[in-house]
Amino acid sequence: MSVSVVVPVLDEARCLDDFLAGLRERLGEQDEIIVVDGGSEDGSPLIAREHADLVLHCDRGRARQMNLGAERAKGDWLWFLHADCGRVKRGHLAALRALPEDAQWGRFDVRLSGDHRLFPVIGHAMNLRSRWTGIATGDQGIFVRRELFLELGGFPLQPLMEDVALSTRLRGRARPVCLRPRLVADSRRWEENGVLRTTVLMWQLRWRYWRGEDPARLHRDYYRHHYRQPHTGTR
Repeated sequence: MSVSVVVPVLDEARCLDDFLAGLRERLGEQDEIIVVDGGSEDGSPLIAREHADLVLHCDRGRARQMNLGAERAKGDWLWFLHADCGRVKRGHLAALRALPEDAQWGRFDVRLSGDHRLFPVIGHAMNLRSRWTGIATGDQGIFVRRELFLELGGFPLQPLMEDVALSTRLRGRARPVCLRPRLVADSRRWEENGVLRTTVLMWQLRWRYWRGEDPARLHRDYYRHHYRQPHTGTR
């Protein structure tokens, strides 16, 4: 199997070099890295060109960026990763290589990067919820057969919860494969805005999305609570 890793970026220079260098080291010759920049102003594209097989540019928006990367990908599998997910380890690639032949899509377990005593509990709850619902988020490193992704039309072009929307479509085809090697999810938003406050906000947004509220309105409410606009998905 060949893997195309698609990485949407927006001003990720602080972590991009280490992330891409580690990823390059662990991928095989048949694999590729595709970075899609959404208008960075910190030199992220220049860093990406040192490690990626292809660097693309388009308007800002995770869904748009990831769809563009998928359209240009050549691998059997698409693996969508955030640049702030920490170093990809050999165990992650080994788990992907060992997927059963009938696997269609899936995601990894996660842990939060910080040291707060509640972070292990939050990470465990995220993993349990995902296994129970069959829904994955961007922080969990969604992987999917390229043909299936393109057949379903990719990520819906909405400003928030595009990962949840895609997971819902994929779940209609097959239950996700939940791989246990944990990816690191950046804990910046919890540390900057308060652990309990951020957790409650995430659950409120998910509830409102499930109730059918406009993702554009949820997007405005989400970023109203943040000092900067992080380029990662809601959990």
